[in-house]
Parts: sequence; structure tokens; C-alpha cells
Amino acid sequence: MNLSSSMPRLKGYRFPREIVAYSVWVYYRFALSTADVEDLLAERGVTVSRETIRKWVSRFGCHFADCIKRDRPSAADKWHLDEVVIPINGRKYWLWRAVDANGDVLDILVQPQRNAKAARRFLARLIDRFGEPRVVITDKLRSYFKPIRDLAPGADHRAHKGLNNRIEGSHRPTRKQEKLMGRFKTPRQAQRFLAAHDQINTIFRPRRYRLTATSYRHARSDALNLWNTYAAEMNA
Repeated sequence: MNLSSSMPRLKGYRFPREIVAYSVWVYYRFALSTADVEDLLAERGVTVSRETIRKWVSRFGCHFADCIKRDRPSAADKWHLDEVVIPINGRKYWLWRAVDANGDVLDILVQPQRNAKAARRFLARLIDRFGEPRVVITDKLRSYFKPIRDLAPGADHRAHKGLNNRIEGSHRPTRKQEKLMGRFKTPRQAQRFLAAHDQINTIFRPRRYRLTATSYRHARSDALNLWNTYAAEMNA
């Protein structure tokens, strides 16, 4: 990944901004472990510990995710909501995820419950940011019904598992990364990682099957240029 060498160094960091940004990019983009990123950097002549890489990812992953959310186009008014269980330290937690009609992840929230209170909290968070949707598609979980009726009375709520395949597929990268990481250690770690992971993958994983080879290369080039811009905005 070619970042301009004229970019200012990060105050308090020994390694150049380009190395830090590249490490965060490959970690999220390719579902790698910090040890894998360490080896990639070593092959390029950069000696850095996996613990340092972990700190870079933790510190700057949310920066890139926030920049992507800030600059993304307006969300479609048709939402798909779903929840999936993630075990953390022997306990069940629920990952609530919302995507729009374009398949872009709107938000995620890790919660210990799968009830109406949890559904209300997640839906209120979405409406506060994106406004009231026109259509909400969920599975047949009853916990959705009252919160949607109360918070988005004008929305067309369609509760049908077969209509929600778009969001079902969005859970696959999470499962892949969860397996690679040996499961999440805490709810806070899961929330922090997945919030960044989903946003970064939004721009680096366009639906390739819908694009010609030329269009895909343009989309990839645009995403890399965005990443360079966001890297220049990094602050220690």
C-alpha cells in the first residue's frame, strides 16, 4: 500500500505513519492475526512486535471506522436487522447488526440479552443516527415487534426469515474472524473490533459479482485513496 512518504510522523510513535496505517489495513482487510501482520512487515524489512501491532489496531481501527461513517453516503431507508450469538468467556452474548438495502452495515451492538429491551436499545440507536426507516425486515423474533411499532410507527415491518438473507450473509466474516482470534475475550473487545471491522469491509469488499473488472478496479482504487486520506488525519 503506497502512502506518501511526505506524510508527517505520528507524535510519540517510533514507526512512520505509513507503517501504522498499513498494519491496520491488512489486519482488518484480510482477517489476519497480529502474528501474520508481524510476518508481513518482517518480509518488508520492518521489525515490530505483534503486541505493538495489537496496540496500533486497537488505537486506530476506530479512527478509520469513524472516518468511513462520516463520509459514507446516506443510508437506504430499507433496513435488515438480525442478531447472532457470540460466546464470550463461557457466556452467551448477542451481536445485533443492521444493514441497509445496499448491504452496507449501518451499525452493530453487542448485548447480553436477546429481548425487547435489547431490540429497543439497538433500534433507538439506529433511528437517532439515520432517522426513521421506510421498511424494516427482521426474522420472526417477537422482541422486535413492539420496539418497531413504538419507535418507527410509520415503518413497514416485514417479519420473515426468508426475506433476511442479505443480513444473514453479513455474519460470515464475523464468524471467520472470531475463529481466527480464538473467540472474543470481552464484550468490549468484541464491540470495538466488530464496529471497525464492518465499516472497513464496507469500502474494501464491494459486491464484486455485480461489477465488471474495470469497475471493481476503480472501486478498489477509490477505497485505497480514501484510506490514504484517513491515514493523513491520524492523530496520536
